[in-house]
Amino acid sequence: QVQLVESGGGLVQPGGSLRLSCVASKNIIRITPMAWYRQFAGEQRELVAVITGGNSTNYADSVKGRFTISRDNAKNTVYLQMNSLKPEDTAVYYCNAGSPYHSWGQGTQVTVSS
Repeated sequence: QVQLVESGGGLVQPGGSLRLSCVASKNIIRITPMAWYRQFAGEQRELVAVITGGNSTNYADSVKGRFTISRDNAKNTVYLQMNSLKPEDTAVYYCNAGSPYHSWGQGTQVTVSS
């Protein structure tokens, strides 16, 4: 079992930036696929970005060119840099550790509004 703790959410104006962080309780992120998901009110979670153990990344079409996923193995931390934020990015963002852990963080609220 691994615990994930997200931070970095908040209120930002359209066009602004935020960086989300996800700290894992164990030294797993270098070998485990790590991902960020988001959940809009009343909808299911959707994949935003993923980074594999081999450092390949993949993004949802809606965030390509604006969001960047990265990790710091020494800090057991995965980041999501979000630039050029839009009101439609407003959601709760969750960190996920893939197989074999299948763990979720508690989520962090991101609100993009003027």
